[in-house]
Amino acid sequence: MTQYQGRSGRTISGGRLRQSSEKKKRELGRPAAETSIAEERKRSVRTHGGNQKIRLLRANKVNVMDVSTGKAKQVEIQDVDTNPASRQYSRRRIITKGAILKTDLGLVKVTNRPGIEGLVNGIILAEE
Repeated sequence: MTQYQGRSGRTISGGRLRQSSEKKKRELGRPAAETSIAEERKRSVRTHGGNQKIRLLRANKVNVMDVSTGKAKQVEIQDVDTNPASRQYSRRRIITKGAILKTDLGLVKVTNRPGIEGLVNGIILAEE
């Protein structure tokens, strides 16, 4: 089923609204990538103006930035610890921006949007 991001054809009480213009292709949406942990898999999507977005469907590595030393390293993702976007995402091990991942270096917070940018970046969380 398609995702439509335009105005609904009904009022709050259920009455019908008259359309002032027809539906446009630009008002269509797409399903979320819902990046999970597995062997890396990407898909390219054409966007408005002929540009490209890289959908990261599966990922097994994260680019980790150590803020204290200023060095970056690529490490293996072990598990999704928590995901503040949704409890269901935590259970399903889906990676989104803000998710906390378990790695060999410790806990890592995702700082980018992997389903849109095509890779996973993160920073090491300070151990308390």
